Amino acid sequence: MRPSAPAIILHNPQLGENIGAAARVMLNFGLSELRLVAPRDGWPNSAATPLSAGAFEAGVSVSVFATAQEAIADLELVVAATARPRGLQKRVTDAAGSVELIAERGLKTGVIFGAENNGMPSEVVALADVIMTYPVEPKFASLNLAQAVGVFCSNWGAAQGRQGRFEGTNEGIEAPAPRADVLRMFVHFEDELERAGYFYPPEKNEVMKNNLRTAFLRGTWTLQEVRTFRGAIKALALGRGKARAGRE
Repeated sequence: MRPSAPAIILHNPQLGENIGAAARVMLNFGLSELRLVAPRDGWPNSAATPLSAGAFEAGVSVSVFATAQEAIADLELVVAATARPRGLQKRVTDAAGSVELIAERGLKTGVIFGAENNGMPSEVVALADVIMTYPVEPKFASLNLAQAVGVFCSNWGAAQGRQGRFEGTNEGIEAPAPRADVLRMFVHFEDELERAGYFYPPEKNEVMKNNLRTAFLRGTWTLQEVRTFRGAIKALALGRGKARAGRE
């Protein structure tokens, strides 16, 4: 059974645009519960609408709380996203590790992100069970709020088995051609090259053939590809014959 999706909590978010963008990326990866703690410009916020791309109408619900304590009161597991060490004795993991932990525990969970200007207050991080951090460049550990939410959401979506818009596109792909058909293609190609005088000098004939076969076998040929290539060989051979006849 899949674990219930965690709530995404934005602590004191400043820009409505980031709230909208966070909602958008949440819904992309199957998350729909957004909690706001003391948003600077209040809620609703018209600035969030364009960046949400319709996420609020499509399923993202928003709850507003005055404090972090209120926002997490009904939760059993809290993960705090921060790039700064706090000197707190807490488990530290990354986005993938957080997703694994949520799945293992099977508890009602919230993942809390700090404000755009100065991140999350230490007293809020202290309320969390786990610290989540990302492998960012130490000299520039500054993700946009919605980007930070997106990293976690992407890991969540991947863990749920989502494959994106290309899901199922490998179905129906033709199996590799039997090696006998590939070998016949080689012989066909080499015969025409022989007629064209490609293999010269004669003592290098075997080496040149082996090099060609090695190059072709780096790819996985399907039966249709073998047939297409042999058709191309025939066309080239016929063309060469016509050219020869025109000169005679």
